[in-house]
Amino acid sequence: MKLTISRKLLFGYLFMAFLTVLASAYALYSLQKLNRVAYNMTSNQFEVMDKSQKMLDILLAQESAEKKYLILKDPELEKIFWQRSQEFKDEISNMRKFTLDQSTKITLAETEKLQNRFRKLFSEEVLLTKEDRLQEAQTLSDDAGRETVDEMAKNLHDIRKHMDQTINDEMNQIARQGRLAIHMTTGLSGLSLILGISLALIITRNISKPLKQLQNATRMIAEGRLDHQIEARRDDEIGDLAKSFAYMTGRLKVLEALNLDASPLTGLPGNLAIEQRIDEQLNKRKTFSLCQVDLDNFKPFADKYGYAWGSEVIKEIANLLEEYIREPELSGIFIGHIGGDDYVAIGNPEGVQTICQRLVKDFGGRIFSFYGEEDARNGYFVGKNRQGTLQKFPLITVTAAIVTDDGTRFKNSLDMARRVAELKEFAKTLSGSNYVTEDDIERMRSFRAHNPEHAPESEKCS
Repeated sequence: MKLTISRKLLFGYLFMAFLTVLASAYALYSLQKLNRVAYNMTSNQFEVMDKSQKMLDILLAQESAEKKYLILKDPELEKIFWQRSQEFKDEISNMRKFTLDQSTKITLAETEKLQNRFRKLFSEEVLLTKEDRLQEAQTLSDDAGRETVDEMAKNLHDIRKHMDQTINDEMNQIARQGRLAIHMTTGLSGLSLILGISLALIITRNISKPLKQLQNATRMIAEGRLDHQIEARRDDEIGDLAKSFAYMTGRLKVLEALNLDASPLTGLPGNLAIEQRIDEQLNKRKTFSLCQVDLDNFKPFADKYGYAWGSEVIKEIANLLEEYIREPELSGIFIGHIGGDDYVAIGNPEGVQTICQRLVKDFGGRIFSFYGEEDARNGYFVGKNRQGTLQKFPLITVTAAIVTDDGTRFKNSLDMARRVAELKEFAKTLSGSNYVTEDDIERMRSFRAHNPEHAPESEKCS
C-alpha cells in the first residue's frame, strides 16, 4: 500500500483519535476511581466516626445512669439505663449497614458482647440493691462494670482511630492516582499535539486542568491548607469529585477549627466551641444556664507577681472547674475558657449554680497560696494602678454571673453572652467572691432603691 499524504493524514488522524480515546478513557476511569474513593470517605468513614462518637456518648450516659441508680435507687434511672442500652445496640446495628473491614467488624462484635455483659452486670446490681446488698452491688460496679465500660470505650476509640488512618490512606491514594492520571493524560495529549490536532488542546483543557487542580488540592489539603477551592463547576464526574472534595475539606476545617480553638494555657474549649454549645442549647428549646466567671483585681496582681505566676492562677481556676465536672452529677456541664481570666459554664441550671457555689467557696481557700506571706497575712497587696500610682488592692476574688433561658428569650449566643456580661459587670461592684443570677440582680437593685444607705456588702450571694 502506497502511503499517500491523505493516507498518512488518515493514519495520523486515526492514531490521534486512538490516543484521544485512550487518554479520555484513562482520565474518566481515574476520575471515577477518585470519585469513588472520595465518596466512600464522605459517606462511609466519616459516618462511621460520627457513629462511634455517638455510641461513646450513649455509653457515658448509660454508665452515669448506672452509677446514679446505685446511689439513688430510683426506678427511673433503671429505665434510663435500659433505654441507653437499647440505643447503643441500635447504633451497632446501624453501623453494620456501612461498608466495614474485617477488623472493624470484629471490634464491633466484641463491643456488642461487652454491652451484653454490661447489661447482665447491671441486672445483678439491681437485684443486689433490692436485697439491700449495696456494698456488693457497688463493688460489682467498680470492678467488673468499670472494666467492661473501659473496654467498650477503648473499642470505640480504636474504631475512630482506624477510620482516621483509613481516611489518611485514601487521601494518599487520591494523591498518587491524581499524579499518575496527570502524567499519563499529559503525555498522551502531548503526542496528539505533535500531530497538530486541535482536539488535543480540548482534551488538555477539559481534562488536564481539573486534574491538576485535583492534584494541587490534594497536596494543599495534606499540608493543612484547607481554604483552597477547586474551580470545577460541571455536572459530570469532575464536578462530583470537586463537590466531594469541598465537602471533605469543610468537614476537616470544622475539626481543625475546634482543635485549634482550645486554650493553649488551660486546654479548655475556646470561643468557637463555646458559641456552638450555646447555640445548640438555644435550638433545643430546653432550659439551661450560661455562667461567666471572672477574676477581680487580677491585673494588678499580675503586674506585681508577673504574668507567669498570674497564669498559674488562671490554670488553678481551670483545674477547679474540671475537678467539679469529673463528678457524675456535674459531668454534663460544659466548661470553656474565653481567654485571660474569663471562663464559662453551660448546662442545667442546678448544676451550673452548684459549680458557682463551690467555686466561690473553694477559691477563697486556695488563693492565699499564690501570695507572699506578708500579703496573705494582711489580706491585701500594694501595687500600681492604671495611672502608675501605688495603692492597696484586695486579694483576688472571683465573680460569676448566671443567665438562664429555654431558647425563647435570646436569638443567638451573642445576645445571651451580652446579657451575662452585663450581669457580671454589676456583680463586680459587690465586694468579695460572689455569684449572682438575674433574680438576684433585680432583688439587689430594688433593695438599693429603697435602702440607699446600705452598702453593697450586704447584698452578696456567695
